[in-house]
Amino acid sequence: MGEKTFVVTEATFEDDVLKSELPVLIDFWAEWCAPCRMIAPLVDQLATKYAGKLRVGKVDADQNQRLLMQYGIMGIPTLMLFKNGEVAEQVIGFMPLPALEPKIARHLD
Repeated sequence: MGEKTFVVTEATFEDDVLKSELPVLIDFWAEWCAPCRMIAPLVDQLATKYAGKLRVGKVDADQNQRLLMQYGIMGIPTLMLFKNGEVAEQVIGFMPLPALEPKIARHLD
């Protein structure tokens, strides 16, 4: 995990994500998920590029099942961008950076 990203759990989700002043991109992932491992470096790149405008958190899908149910997540990786406590964007499955970045960047002021 990159130093630009932080771990989010069910216990910290409200404070770290929903109450965040900055938009927060959450990467729902699991250790056994190959596409999750493929998208992880791209998520780290976004965290680096948009530092100061975007926070990037990682949620281990296996350990935080309630969050997945709460947001209706059926498959991983799923990326969700939260802005002012609301889901502003959702990306399901692997997507290359040129397709992924504009979906996130357009929500950042």
